[in-house]
Amino acid sequence: MRVLVLNAGSSSVKLRVVEPDDRVVHRRDLDAPRGRPAAGELEATALRLAREAGGVDAVGHRVVHGGADLTTATVVDAHVLDRIDRLTALAPLHQPPAVAGVRAMIAALPDAPSVACFDTAFHATMPEAARTYAVPRWWRSELGLRRYGFHGLAHDWASARAAELVDRPLERLRVVVAHLGSGASACAVRDGRSVDTTMGFTPTAGLVMGTRCGDLDPSAVTWLVRRAGRPVDEVDHALDHGSGLLALAGDADMRHVLDAADGGDADARLAVDVWVHRACAQLAAMAAACGGLDVLAFSGGVGENSPVLRRRVAAGLGFLGVAVDPGADALAVGGVEADVSAADARARTVVVHVREDLVIARQVRAVLAGR
Repeated sequence: MRVLVLNAGSSSVKLRVVEPDDRVVHRRDLDAPRGRPAAGELEATALRLAREAGGVDAVGHRVVHGGADLTTATVVDAHVLDRIDRLTALAPLHQPPAVAGVRAMIAALPDAPSVACFDTAFHATMPEAARTYAVPRWWRSELGLRRYGFHGLAHDWASARAAELVDRPLERLRVVVAHLGSGASACAVRDGRSVDTTMGFTPTAGLVMGTRCGDLDPSAVTWLVRRAGRPVDEVDHALDHGSGLLALAGDADMRHVLDAADGGDADARLAVDVWVHRACAQLAAMAAACGGLDVLAFSGGVGENSPVLRRRVAAGLGFLGVAVDPGADALAVGGVEADVSAADARARTVVVHVREDLVIARQVRAVLAGR
């Protein structure tokens, strides 16, 4: 089954044609300010790729939020699309582009079923204790306030690939995935299943990110609104778009922040220190959720390409048996995958290049074969 994979983000749309043997034979990346390509561009590009490939059998879509009910890859019809659209308030950056992408593909390729693959679905295996907030019952039962977790497609791939790199069965491993980029989250994967993750009800929670604050005392929000007089919309926007590295160092790109820190910029140094401190603390928490640590897997734009940050995080997790070989670690950049563990490390450390496109293609094949 040949699958056109569409990954609609908040600033770009990636299209890949994946053959039945997982070869990617055609690819296009479209600029999409605010998640929307130029009018008609997505449909025209999809049709062109389909013609170049000799036709496609299905379209797979990355959808960030599936809520409590959409916990497996699902063929999209009008009812399913409406359910996805109603979750926009929980993922306002990513849900609208995904919905628009599904509609565009249904219009452009009506004979190829569209299948939604959800980032939240991988975390559906989290136990009740991990996904439940200690808040009033009706908030949980009536409003659906719970921890969902995100980046599931990436965590799914990274944990499985980590097992391959250390040549051990995933079903017998305790893996912590550090998916670090402009958006970032960590995940505890025990025996191949997600048992905890750092993101929560929305993708704002957890680690320090490019423009997101990560974990924050919830009373700080009510204080800003009630005591400091800040409008709710202003606070909401700042937490997602004006916080994180941007707020600490004046730049959301970790590469620029590291350069500034090396040049002696005090704000940049603090930003890196905060980022590392939070990463170490929350990765350690994920190891606790796993009951220990066998493999630490770095992925994402920062995780895959910053040996200096990997070494700092590894040093902070030394008490868990994590240690890296500096020489091997320095070479694992630019998509290079490797086991970068020190020879005497009790836990293995690997660098993984995430392939969400292949996870999506495989899920599409599985759901359509089952149907």
